[in-house]
Amino acid sequence: MRYRVTHTTTYSGDEPVSVCHNEARLRPRRLRYQICRSHELHILPAPAIQTLRSDYFGNDVSVFSFNQGYDTLKVTAVSDVHLTPHGRAANDPSPPWEEVLENLTSRPTESDLFACEFAYESPRVRISPKLADYARTSFPAGRPMLAAIADLTSRIHREFKFDSRATHVHSTVDEVFEMRRGVCQDFAHVEIAALRSLGLAARYVSGYLRTYPAAGQPRLVGADASHAWLSIYCGTLGWVDLDPTNNVFPDTEHITIAWGRDYDDVPPLRGVYIGGGRHALSVGVDVLPIEDEPAVEIA
Repeated sequence: MRYRVTHTTTYSGDEPVSVCHNEARLRPRRLRYQICRSHELHILPAPAIQTLRSDYFGNDVSVFSFNQGYDTLKVTAVSDVHLTPHGRAANDPSPPWEEVLENLTSRPTESDLFACEFAYESPRVRISPKLADYARTSFPAGRPMLAAIADLTSRIHREFKFDSRATHVHSTVDEVFEMRRGVCQDFAHVEIAALRSLGLAARYVSGYLRTYPAAGQPRLVGADASHAWLSIYCGTLGWVDLDPTNNVFPDTEHITIAWGRDYDDVPPLRGVYIGGGRHALSVGVDVLPIEDEPAVEIA
């Protein structure tokens, strides 16, 4: 499956910004099942300095700075991405979950050693006995790893309600767990916290999800959004993605941009600036299957 992804972010203020330094994580990762055919980053006004680097987790990071003032900053990333099928299923053969846990503890292979860094707490994901108890229902003795993580994902999908007004970007896992409400970022953090509380390794994944218009309606350009899910280390199977918001093993409709310990490692755009006064932010995302007919523009 092939997509053209356009992600536009606009910052504006009621006073000029005098100095600004930014990081953008908007380039799709290179994976065995995902090829980024092209990627362009358009920045208006043009920055004084712009470089590209990789962060600790191997994500591509565009770094750009301004030494002269501006009133509005517009950053547009356009990517052409090709995905091949790679998704798992709950009934696929997999090792018992205790075996995966034991190998994370003893680290007999290089993969186990590298995975174990995602088994510890991070700024937004705290280990909790309460979350360990919640996860244990899905992890009885001897249960295959894929069946266990699929069950936990299904429970979060079933028991938590998607509500964009219930949380904000700084809501904690404990708050989301108590409310049983939130958005994709919250559900990913809750499941990561539950898995790490059992001693398992899980990482946060940011990217995009293909969406579909309502029956009989045209597809609207710019009406999509960034998405978040998680990836779980499954021993000999390696890392396996799961999406608790939609209760699926991600496949050819999930486009991976970056991964880290939690959201703080992989925001699409991050920056510091001087000036700007009161500022406003607008974001538009379009995930276009290239084979699709032209879509209808939205205002």
